[in-house]
Amino acid sequence: MIPFVKAHACGNDFLIVNEDDVRGVDKAILTQRLCDRNTGIGADGTEFFAWNSDTCGRIRLHNADGSIAEISGNGTRCVAAWMAEERNASAGDQFSIETDAGTRLCTIQEFHDSDSGGPTVMITTDMGEPEFEKRAVELSDGTVIDGVYVSMGNPHFVMVLPRSATLDFTIEERSWDDIGEEICHHPDFPDQTNVEFVHILGSASEPIHQIAIRIFERGVGPTTSSGTGTSAAATAMIGVYNAASEIDVIAPGGMQTVRWSGPGQNLFLTGPATLIAQGEAW
Repeated sequence: MIPFVKAHACGNDFLIVNEDDVRGVDKAILTQRLCDRNTGIGADGTEFFAWNSDTCGRIRLHNADGSIAEISGNGTRCVAAWMAEERNASAGDQFSIETDAGTRLCTIQEFHDSDSGGPTVMITTDMGEPEFEKRAVELSDGTVIDGVYVSMGNPHFVMVLPRSATLDFTIEERSWDDIGEEICHHPDFPDQTNVEFVHILGSASEPIHQIAIRIFERGVGPTTSSGTGTSAAATAMIGVYNAASEIDVIAPGGMQTVRWSGPGQNLFLTGPATLIAQGEAW
């Protein structure tokens, strides 16, 4: 039997499994089985975890399809929430988590119960310094999509829709998830990429403080939220579109807040993570 904890951050859900409990097991195959929403537990990915010390751990993320991802901002936050519960942490405590994209420092802001009854932890994560550049992608029908390529330790392609666009995120009469899937697997991205669609909220005469996004996640598909996707969308808005240095990013699963002073500075992501369940799986 394999013990697990399930958690979600704005609906983006993960399983947390102790590395010692699955030594010698093919983690890609295990993740595919556990994350299946019909025959398994169901999740967007599995974080395989090992303690390094009382306040430090190491994770490796497998997406639901079994592929390895460098990092998930939401997955990292879910692990931090679980670490906080395990160590009976208090507001202000910090946990250091090593990922394949580098170490992320998570600061506990507050604890409260979610509407579903699970313990929820509000956490600010130092996401490191993002890298970005303008880039265009030509779709199979010849449509050229202008966007911003962002690295948060993992790859993202961010598109900002015109203010006149509808809130269903339709582009050239194609659904956002259809376009997202094509860009995710585009030859320009041999290792695939995460894709974000941005709709600017608020008046055009005011600074940009709030955006709505949709996410097509590499190795998963459409997701309710993404921590690195939220960070990438905010990076594009602040770095290219002169948005305010603190911006609220609203995904279908909820809102997260990004604070970034611009190039050369680290980006900070704040949002909730909720522990859902614990159990054992075959």
